[in-house]
Amino acid sequence: MNNFPVANQITIPEAVKRAYAHWNAGQAPQAEQLANQVLQVVPHHPDALHLLGLMAHAYNKPDLALDYLRRACMLSTAPAAYCSNLAEICRQRGLLEEAEKNARRAVAQEPQMTAGWNNLGIILQESGKFDASLECLQRVVALQPDNHEAHNNLANTCKLLGRLEEAQASYRQALALHPNYAEAHSNLAFLLCEQGRFDEAAAAAEMAIELNPHLADAYLNLAEIEMSRLRHDDALQRLNSLMAFAPQHAGALAARAQLLIKTERYQDALTCAHEAVRVAPDSARAHNVLGRALQALDQHEQALESFERAATLPGTVMEEAMVSRATLLMEMGDQDAAIAAFDHAMEKFPGSMRVMMARTDSKKYRSGDPDIALMEDALAQAVKPSISDQVGLHFALGKAYLDTDNSERAFYHLDQGNAIKRSVMVYDANQTRQWMRHIAASFTPALADRFKHAGAASERPVFIIGMPRSGTTLVEQILASHADIAGAGELSALRFAVEARGRFPDDLARWNDDDFARVGEDYLSRTSSLAPDALRLVDKMPANFLYAGLIPLILSGARIIHCRRDPVDTCLSCYSKNFSSEQLFAYRQDELGAFYRDYQALMDSLRNVLPADRFIEIDYESVVDDLETQARRLINFVGLPWDDACLDFHHTRRVVRTASVSQVRQPIYTTSKGRWRRHAAYLGPLLTALGIQSASSDTSGQA
Repeated sequence: MNNFPVANQITIPEAVKRAYAHWNAGQAPQAEQLANQVLQVVPHHPDALHLLGLMAHAYNKPDLALDYLRRACMLSTAPAAYCSNLAEICRQRGLLEEAEKNARRAVAQEPQMTAGWNNLGIILQESGKFDASLECLQRVVALQPDNHEAHNNLANTCKLLGRLEEAQASYRQALALHPNYAEAHSNLAFLLCEQGRFDEAAAAAEMAIELNPHLADAYLNLAEIEMSRLRHDDALQRLNSLMAFAPQHAGALAARAQLLIKTERYQDALTCAHEAVRVAPDSARAHNVLGRALQALDQHEQALESFERAATLPGTVMEEAMVSRATLLMEMGDQDAAIAAFDHAMEKFPGSMRVMMARTDSKKYRSGDPDIALMEDALAQAVKPSISDQVGLHFALGKAYLDTDNSERAFYHLDQGNAIKRSVMVYDANQTRQWMRHIAASFTPALADRFKHAGAASERPVFIIGMPRSGTTLVEQILASHADIAGAGELSALRFAVEARGRFPDDLARWNDDDFARVGEDYLSRTSSLAPDALRLVDKMPANFLYAGLIPLILSGARIIHCRRDPVDTCLSCYSKNFSSEQLFAYRQDELGAFYRDYQALMDSLRNVLPADRFIEIDYESVVDDLETQARRLINFVGLPWDDACLDFHHTRRVVRTASVSQVRQPIYTTSKGRWRRHAAYLGPLLTALGIQSASSDTSGQA
């Protein structure tokens, strides 16, 4: 039937034509009425269904839009443009397989349709099929060389392929064609951030926001830039600005959760990540950041599930999620499963630098290891990897060459990696020295005596303090092997409890008994849910040495174990580790040595005020030489009966989330004692800063 069964009949084609005319003229009610009248006569009319689909999409009714467009494309004769539009709606809903199918159908029907090729290129890009995406988008640029959006889309794929110079050229071309193209400014900002050009990146993102104050990606990119510069407060401010007009933006929620993880506000991060998943249940990024939040809170099985879910969803997060899962398995002590997971990730992403860097700590390199050549080649390319990948590759190669006893190549890469990382950090060694001296001066014998009974009374907390890489993880693992002791890892609870009461140590002079007690109670409250049945809870945050003088005054029953190790071995181990946390002092040999001397001076001062029955010092070398004597000493110190499991600490199944994760899964070994002497020729600035004049000098004067 081609006519309406009413007076003043018009043909179906004329009705459809009028409906589209009404829609284009902004007369939506008339357009919808005519389209529905057409469907009453011809229930599967593709043109009417297509129009209603466009209208539903415009009025933010995605499910209805998807239904109409699917029905419009049911017939094999459906126009290519309809299939392309359906593909775009599917992409926006995260249905990437269906999107690709319809986009390919569109360009097969109409090979010269640039919009179809553009849609397909973006779909392939979001599916992680970057080479195929590149081919599509190059075709679009060839068909429409003056299309600024096409150049921007091509640049996005080039960036994902690591072809950063080509990406930058395409972004610049997009901006040359359209200087006020906010999206290109925003995308260029992200690229410049990956190249470590943070000031230029921030300027580009600010320009994007000025041009389009509601461009969400620009705020996300600016927040990422500030996080890369360790300006976490500024990053949070940018995310708050975005969420002021888009409070349920999944990307903003995921980015906020990531920032909260970085600042160790794990419970808040978990809440935020759950909200991101609720808003976007098919978002791989949301599930991945949820996994990271769960991991930080020791909810390991749930974290594995989130990483696995993220790895099965389409998009560009699969590789990261697979690496996160493998890394968590390694932290959980399941070495075989971790290695298998890394291998699976490498099979899925052959030659992946991300996988190679992540599995560095799970293996001991030997000469000729193919990973070494691949990582060297990646750094030798004319087009450099992103700044974070450059850092990771240099540290991974430094570790590989240390394993193979090639000091020259090891320190070439360690010096490069540390220099790049140091260049993006703000650190004042003199200010740090003055702060430590202020702490030392604040804890006098008079203060210690006056408030020695003020703190909350609990024998549960055990603090392991010292420099990073000084044996703190080893000591924790020995203790945590005891049936009545739980190792909690590196907690920020003490720092948060202290900071909640004011400036440290400035405000100490104004505190009374109640103030000290409240800080202790705050700490106990923050840790009460951790292993509640354990008689002792070990907090091995090394940097708590800054609060060592305070601990007996806020927690009168707490015990403190100070780990010490050869100064040069300690500093070399720090210098060779790409810390995930912010050890700002560790990335220049002279600053590292100066920090060690300042730490040493602080501990020398605090040793005079710490109660002898609540404070012991243990040397890493002594543990290595005589494990049983030192282990028994530790267990006796924490006031518990001996447990033979403490001698088999490397068999203890618990999560270890530190740079020493692989070492504590092995029996005691002595190869790390005095290892710095093999590399002394490359440690000049460090040795000078430590006051050691030659490789043969005695280093027994350790902290």
